[in-house]
Amino acid sequence: MTLYNHYDKNIRLTWVYLTIFLVVVIGAGYVFSVALGERWILPVAVLFSVLMSVSSYWFSDKIVLSMSGAKPVDSASNQELYRIIENLSITAGLPIPKIYTIDDTAMNAFATGRNPEHGVICFTTGILSRLDKSEIEAVAAHELSHIGNRDTLVSTVVVVLVGLVALLADWFRHAAFFGGGRSDNRNSHPAFLILALVLSLLAPVFAVMMQLAISRKREFLADASGALLTRYPEALASALEKIAGDREPLEAANRATAHLYISNPFKGKKLSKLFMTHPPMEERIAALRGMDIQ
Repeated sequence: MTLYNHYDKNIRLTWVYLTIFLVVVIGAGYVFSVALGERWILPVAVLFSVLMSVSSYWFSDKIVLSMSGAKPVDSASNQELYRIIENLSITAGLPIPKIYTIDDTAMNAFATGRNPEHGVICFTTGILSRLDKSEIEAVAAHELSHIGNRDTLVSTVVVVLVGLVALLADWFRHAAFFGGGRSDNRNSHPAFLILALVLSLLAPVFAVMMQLAISRKREFLADASGALLTRYPEALASALEKIAGDREPLEAANRATAHLYISNPFKGKKLSKLFMTHPPMEERIAALRGMDIQ
């Protein structure tokens, strides 16, 4: 399998997951609204979630950078890093993103920004000091690929869907147990109400699992895209090996921003694969080393 095949496969899988996710969200919302006899619940919940998420998406770069304590870098303060990203951006046909660093010895990096014109790539000082030039270029290409692949847009859509599921589930449980639904509808559809109650408990868990699955596919996609950009997948594989060997957690990270990083910033915590924000590092390394650029 070539990197081009891997790239196409991950794009297809991402959109398959998003389609399934959207169908489940609409289906759950429909069940809740019918069970309560209130058809307005679904459109109102969708509108509310979209408005809230759009506002956070619009300012996502500033929020994340502020939470991370990141500082800007320009061509004068780190000319080599600036030139690496400038050359990659020209090759990829993308605007040169803003560059930031986090003063932390842990090895990590992330990209953010609502679109390529507002793209940001951030590195820890630890990753810049411990990788060689080709590895830094590979990491930069991976993060630039997140920007080029519109991953911030995909992430925002997923956040909207997860938030919508949680909102609908909460509304249903509150209405079912504390009133608000129509009694004649509950009496005429007891099985339907039981189904809605089960969905209200399981749907949020399923939504989070789908969110994490999509996040993991976007990491594979950025790996493949970054390798295509540099034409040197071994450099990214080597960089990921070094990052995987770093056991120091990133102090600036938190649960809200963890999925943005190239590697899970919370080291030493064993989780089921279903609840991991990133695919296992050994799988990513093997995928890079098992592909040819043709």
